[in-house]
Amino acid sequence: MSSTDKIKRLNRIAGQVRGVAQMIEDDRYCMDILHQIAAIKSALAKVESQVLKDHAACCVAEAIASGDEAEQRQKFEELVELLERTRK
Repeated sequence: MSSTDKIKRLNRIAGQVRGVAQMIEDDRYCMDILHQIAAIKSALAKVESQVLKDHAACCVAEAIASGDEAEQRQKFEELVELLERTRK
């Protein structure tokens, strides 16, 4: 997925978030709001997954190809720290 595609998705998500804010202002049914929030979370997770895949395909692969153990360790630790933060 290209950067342009990711930006388009994020813009769409931003529109969804504005829509949820409007739903709250309009005092819409809570379940409808919750369904929209779930859709936003799912869409964000897809973008997050793609960015992670891109990181692995580019940055991590370059570190491995470089043969530099310190760089490899740093990239690995970055991924582990990210996963630990997302579990909290």
